[in-house]
Amino acid sequence: MNGYADQHLSEENFGPAPSVLKSFDAFPKTKPTYLTRTQNGGAWTLVLIATCSWLAFTEILRWWAGTTTHTFSVEKGISHDLQINLDIVVAMRCQDVHVNVQDASGDRILAGDLLKKDPTQWGAWGNSREVHKLNRAADQGLEGQEDVHDYLGAASGRRKFSKTPKLRGMPDACRVYGSLEGNKVQGDFHITARGHGYMEFGEHLNHNSFNFSHTINELSFGPFYPSLTNPLDSTLATTESHFYKFQYYLSVVPTIYTEALHTLHSTTPPPPGYPSKHTIYTNQYAVTEQSHPVGESQVPGIFVKFDIEPILLTIAEEKGGLLALVVRLVNVVSGVLVAGGWCYQLVGWGGEVWGRRRRRESLGVLHGRGPSLDEKRFE
Repeated sequence: MNGYADQHLSEENFGPAPSVLKSFDAFPKTKPTYLTRTQNGGAWTLVLIATCSWLAFTEILRWWAGTTTHTFSVEKGISHDLQINLDIVVAMRCQDVHVNVQDASGDRILAGDLLKKDPTQWGAWGNSREVHKLNRAADQGLEGQEDVHDYLGAASGRRKFSKTPKLRGMPDACRVYGSLEGNKVQGDFHITARGHGYMEFGEHLNHNSFNFSHTINELSFGPFYPSLTNPLDSTLATTESHFYKFQYYLSVVPTIYTEALHTLHSTTPPPPGYPSKHTIYTNQYAVTEQSHPVGESQVPGIFVKFDIEPILLTIAEEKGGLLALVVRLVNVVSGVLVAGGWCYQLVGWGGEVWGRRRRRESLGVLHGRGPSLDEKRFE
């Protein structure tokens, strides 16, 4: 009736259609007799599945970690004050140590009256395993990590100086620690001996008592975050000379760590100690050391000179949207499948060519002849 019988065709060749849904199937299935099963197809499929899973997992981890960007800009607004956090142990008695801070504007702060001085023993600090030499900071990875989450977590911790260890004998060192406010301009603070560098009503310390060996436990600028690592933290410097001058030159850069860059507005400086769950305002610095012995006519001591850079460093970490992650996963999986299909076809084609060549060689051996001229040309 429909012409199938005239062409010797039968409906049985197309398979039965017992239901209406199968007759309207938008994706008709290939009959099993038309499929060719291979030995390597299953293994190749497992390799593709494993590759797709691994690449998708790495993409998800990368998306979860976010991307970190570093942006330099001119610092906006006007900021007048700068907090200095200091925790240093000097191998001299507290009554023999003199601490002062002076900035480029001419203001001098009697830091010795604002900072705390605790008598202590040098052996409790100088031999600690946590201290290091300044030139070994890079080797020990003390330059600080750049993970914004680590900085935010460290800033949310304690904000107090640790207690001084209890004395177990006569004190031979002095711990000077605390925070003080200064002008946000170039300046320096210095630790000298009593009666040297400043006139103090004729008081003069014996030169044999000079020992400016020191351990810097904390030196930072801005809000006090003791868990954040700075280049001079846990730095040990020793000397056998009584007249020795330790000099540190610091370049301070205002820094913002944030994981909410789209909500960050730095047009005005933040209030002192302004932290949030997603943003902290602090300062980083680079340090250069130039220390050497000096003559008896010069002033020995510990001198830290700092300069405020007029730039603002913003270190931001953001995550892409969920839709962007889905698009990347689709691209990765589809790319692997397409490339895997091409590789599989190339491998199959190469196997067929190699198999035909081997069969020709086998037939030539069986008939007692070598390869023909055409076969030599093919080779």
